[in-house]
Amino acid sequence: MRHLFLLLLLTTVACRQGSSQQTSQATTPKAADTTDFYQTKTPAYDGIGRVYMGREISEVMGHLGAGWLERSDREQEERTDLLADALGLKPTDVIADIGAGTGYFSFRLARLVPQGKVLAVDIQPEMIEYLTAGKRKAKTPNVEPVLGTITDPKLPANSVDLALLVDAYHEFSNPREMIDNVVKSLRPGGRVVLVEYRAEDPNVPIKEHHKMTEAQAAKEMKAAGLRLLNNDRRLPQQHILIFGK
Repeated sequence: MRHLFLLLLLTTVACRQGSSQQTSQATTPKAADTTDFYQTKTPAYDGIGRVYMGREISEVMGHLGAGWLERSDREQEERTDLLADALGLKPTDVIADIGAGTGYFSFRLARLVPQGKVLAVDIQPEMIEYLTAGKRKAKTPNVEPVLGTITDPKLPANSVDLALLVDAYHEFSNPREMIDNVVKSLRPGGRVVLVEYRAEDPNVPIKEHHKMTEAQAAKEMKAAGLRLLNNDRRLPQQHILIFGK
């Protein structure tokens, strides 16, 4: 119990403003070779020194932050219970939960698509173990853990109705390649949804590089052929940014 408390405390401090690195170098995915999409700079205290379209990419929360994802007050603090209503899901939808982590959203959404499925994508094998164990515990056979890479979520082409990225996109070391591959996986009418802490609001108590503005997100998605359909504002601290082709 003492170990669990210390882990939760450390991960909470890591995600909140004024903290040290979220993970050690051993748990931070290494970026692929720099392409014309990216520039480099001296890293900020919560950045990796890699810049995409004017935005420095943030550090990564690794599997050691699992306690933060599953904290008991998350629903009350973030109102995660409101997110599903904003997605307009159908029972047959195929959802890609990209950066699924422990499956906090994967298992909840799986119950809303009983004739569909949730492809729970993560690049860390440790998170795939969490997802596999959680699938058995939650009794959600329509959740399929998928081990992706930093450039490719490994989703079949033309297979996904909705790609959901909750507090994940800002950490992608290769966002352009990842979103290009996500777009390839979309069915006609498919959507990409970014849930990101609002950088426009200085009262959101999250480190700078772990927040995004609507304008920055729209600019980056436009580069991948997506346009902003809606910014649903029902959450207290986060954007729900819905994009389509």
